[in-house]
Amino acid sequence: MTATVFSAAAIRAHCAASAAHVAIDVVAETGSTNADLLALVGTAPPPGPLLLIAERQTAGRGRAGRPWLSAPGATLTFSLAWRFKGPLQRLVGLPLAVGVALAEAMVALGVPVQLKWPNDVLKDGAKLAGILVESQAAPDGATWVVIGAGINLLMPDALEADIGRATAAAPWLANMERNALMAALLNRLAAVLAEFDDTGFGAFTERWNALQAWRGAAVVILDNGVTLHEGTSAGVDTTGRLLLDTPHGRVAILSGDVSLRLAP
Repeated sequence: MTATVFSAAAIRAHCAASAAHVAIDVVAETGSTNADLLALVGTAPPPGPLLLIAERQTAGRGRAGRPWLSAPGATLTFSLAWRFKGPLQRLVGLPLAVGVALAEAMVALGVPVQLKWPNDVLKDGAKLAGILVESQAAPDGATWVVIGAGINLLMPDALEADIGRATAAAPWLANMERNALMAALLNRLAAVLAEFDDTGFGAFTERWNALQAWRGAAVVILDNGVTLHEGTSAGVDTTGRLLLDTPHGRVAILSGDVSLRLAP
């Protein structure tokens, strides 16, 4: 097994107050950091938030069970387990708030990015990062959420060929010291999760809309390749639903398993 470039102690040294209470675990390789943390919080929950970073994931997952392909040194993959005070129904819009956290952190680091509903981070119109949010009830009835993220720092030709579509990369971030980069992302993410636990998504609506990639663009909503709606993207509402202006009026779209695409 190859050694990881990450160090829990080095990440912790860069952590702000917002993330000081987050435990950090680093592994060189695992199947899926999300799966690992879901199993943990479902059986023996940690005393507080736990960040798990893997240099390599062999069975990474994206939304709707799609595989997330990564390569050592080229991608940053991690998951964060977080216990929420409120019931599961109060977590509507959480994936979008996580997108705000990652996007704001990257913008602060000098990488201009935008958000594509419901859970992608785009750079120059192509996917730079994906987010997977999964919930798990603990034995004591608490609501735990595991937030997974995969960020393309570099994009080797072989990896892009395996992915099968154009993707973005962030070589500026790739040049950063990795522990400092991870801490910067964790600091913003921890602050956003704490705020979300108090306010819900409503407090993030304007921040998400300010980062929206396709606002005012003609888009289609697809379900397994079938067009459900066509219209103009008008941002999201206070619950995280996508607002679409159609010839028949404005409709609000719940994420579910539908896909958003630019109109042909």
